[in-house]
Amino acid sequence: MEKGVSGEPGERANLLAKVKSMRQSHLKWALAGASAIAALMVGQARAATVEKAVFGTAADGRTVELITLRNRHGMTVRVSTRGGSITEISAPDRKGVVKNLVTGHPDFASWEMGGNAIVGRYANRIGGGGFSIDGVFYELGWANPATKVALHGGPVGFARRLWTAETFTRGERAGAILSYDSPDGENDFPGEVKVDVTYSLGEDNVLRLEFHATTTKPTVINLTSHTGFNMGGYDSGPVYDQRLQVFAGHYTPTDQNLVPTGEIAPVKGTPFDFLKPTRIGDKIYSADPQMLFGKGYDHNFVLDKPAGKPGPALAVRLYDPKSGRRLDVRTTEPGVQIYSSNGDNGSRVGAPGRAVRQSDFLAIETQHFPDSPNKPNFPSTVLRPGTPFHSVTEFAFFTDVKK
Repeated sequence: MEKGVSGEPGERANLLAKVKSMRQSHLKWALAGASAIAALMVGQARAATVEKAVFGTAADGRTVELITLRNRHGMTVRVSTRGGSITEISAPDRKGVVKNLVTGHPDFASWEMGGNAIVGRYANRIGGGGFSIDGVFYELGWANPATKVALHGGPVGFARRLWTAETFTRGERAGAILSYDSPDGENDFPGEVKVDVTYSLGEDNVLRLEFHATTTKPTVINLTSHTGFNMGGYDSGPVYDQRLQVFAGHYTPTDQNLVPTGEIAPVKGTPFDFLKPTRIGDKIYSADPQMLFGKGYDHNFVLDKPAGKPGPALAVRLYDPKSGRRLDVRTTEPGVQIYSSNGDNGSRVGAPGRAVRQSDFLAIETQHFPDSPNKPNFPSTVLRPGTPFHSVTEFAFFTDVKK
């Protein structure tokens, strides 16, 4: 007989059975509750995190913020609200050693001048001093007066603007939405354009950038993140020994001002053939006239997009044999500009105590083609009211360690 239970044997048996059932039920619910709490805690532990802090104070007194994204695999991504600049992407190598993989600046004042930023309204080049839409010519008065070439949306384009940031967590991803409203006529572009760029990091080691834009008038748009990568680490020297693969059978040759001629040429037999993984140093010294124009790589590759496959497609693969790090770039854009930091000659500091020189990084800029507004055979970059612009680019980080 169980202590504390009285009454006739039959009643006691029934009561004991009820007590046992209640205990089992309570235990079941307790275990279920504990499991739910444990699952929640595990989910939180496995989810990426986001923080927002003050980066510094701009010359005009406005606050510039720094967004920090982290995941449990050792990845850290930092983004400034000044131009949406990616100030850091740190990731581990095959031994677990974490390094920053993007070129940078030594201090807040230097980051205020731009770098690794969102480029717009029109990334890359527009020739002829402007463009036409529906028979109306829009002159870009800030274009180079000698060459009539307009570059990256103007001297004070999106890369120099202060964006607002709203942070979020969704499932295992964490991120921030950076927003900027470009007024009608800014840098001589027509239409008020509202732009959002969503940065997010997940436990899959993928940094995803989603671009959205709308306009009040017909205009042109070409958005990219002009970020320079070195998979050995920002301080590891030239990228010559790294292996580059670009999933593009064609590219767009340029004139001496790096404006596309309109031709879409095959890469076969040229220094632009990276259909197979190739050591960058094996081709960058080519005497091909195109390479002399660019003083290295500064060209648009026409991506081979799988027919009927929605979403971002693999565009570029960059691998460093020494560290074992690999970057896969996937995009919905039709092209990618590869730039081998040809303009860097040691005259600027990229990190405390370290100058930046040619080929210390490789910029991988997913975008539409340069000078598309003046090349009818290129994919259109015209943005019209009621038809929003949307594109996605993913930077996926791996090591060559087999799991």
